[in-house]
Amino acid sequence: MGSDKGSNKDLWARRERAIPRGLSSLHQRFATSARNTALVDVEGREYIDFATGIAVCNTGHSDPRIVAAVKAQLDRFSHLCFQVTPYESYVELAEKLNALAPGPTPKKAIFLSTGAEALENAVKIARAHTGRRGIITFQGGYHGRTLLTMAMTGKVVPYKARYGPMPSDIFHVRFPIPYHGFGDDEALAGLQATFAASIEPAAVAAIVIEPVLGEGGFYVASPYFMQSLRKLCDQHGILLICDEVQSGFARTGKLFASEYAGIEPDIMTIAKAMAGGFPISGVIGKAAIMDSPDPGGLGGTYAGSPLGCVAGLEVLKIIESDRLCERANAIGGLIRKRLTALQSSGARFIGEVRGLGAMMAMELVVDGDPQKPDAALTKAIVAEAAEQQGLLLLSCGIRSNVIRFLPALTASDATVNEGLDRLETILRARMAKAA
Repeated sequence: MGSDKGSNKDLWARRERAIPRGLSSLHQRFATSARNTALVDVEGREYIDFATGIAVCNTGHSDPRIVAAVKAQLDRFSHLCFQVTPYESYVELAEKLNALAPGPTPKKAIFLSTGAEALENAVKIARAHTGRRGIITFQGGYHGRTLLTMAMTGKVVPYKARYGPMPSDIFHVRFPIPYHGFGDDEALAGLQATFAASIEPAAVAAIVIEPVLGEGGFYVASPYFMQSLRKLCDQHGILLICDEVQSGFARTGKLFASEYAGIEPDIMTIAKAMAGGFPISGVIGKAAIMDSPDPGGLGGTYAGSPLGCVAGLEVLKIIESDRLCERANAIGGLIRKRLTALQSSGARFIGEVRGLGAMMAMELVVDGDPQKPDAALTKAIVAEAAEQQGLLLLSCGIRSNVIRFLPALTASDATVNEGLDRLETILRARMAKAA
């Protein structure tokens, strides 16, 4: 059933008058309801959602178990502020996540509201613990839009252009992307060059890395590279911070992508899918490190909302009971099989299919050439998928030429295949046009 508030076009006109242009929206469609993998707009049209609010609804839209937990919490209280009057759900969620975080070292956790807030606090904790100033991040990495996390983010347009000056003591090195001709050893050599030319290791508080670049294009850091970073950090007393904001909570086929490398991060940042759509984020780290800030140095009025905490506890139950890590691997395997088959059948604009679990992507290029990114084609396919086929997709990438796939981990094979059928219709039309 459609809305009585007007068409998508009418609402978009209202949006343009009321909302500044700096806040963009990829799809000009206004949602009225969403359940599991389906989203309905104001005109009553239903879409298959392969975006899930940017990897937030791994458990599907409006899972009734999460909704029930939040409704029950609302009957008790909606807000108290943990720094004033604490509540058990915060403590219980911390206990569970501390036990689930990679590695044997005892952990502690704090909760916040957004991924960017988690990254800011991770840096604060790292600097407090080490007494050092420098932070090293990776080109293509995305860590947020606040001033500090904007400086940490490794992409200028649209995130950093015109917003300087940036905070100091943030240094960027290249992320290993073999498809672009830049491998692990070259990336490690680049890190050593940064130590020689820009900041000495003894002044570096932390190296921050997404085990799978999110906004940067779903490039996967190899176990060898992650293990090499771990050794390098141990050698120089540098903390290793793994940003699992987008890759966490079963998206990659493990609870956290860092597990693939068999390493223990010193600090890990989490957000997005941890509460099934309710705003909450967190920092989990080795207990001795997390205790470094003085009392009062961490927190926030809405940090660790009780609604987010109870939703987060429910998400952990659902991941276990519904075996969502296994499901992520099955979904990812299905996506990979379908896309590589298209690539093999003559879709030369598909340069590479990659990812971990259900965090999958395809990179679009001109005539199979990795050095010729096709951002225009990427934008066109995302638009056509929504307009012509009722399929919601997201683009990303350092060069804006990657389509990422983030279906709910609760999606059935039939739904995933239906979404891929719709995409294939568009891609085969492009193939026929190019023939």
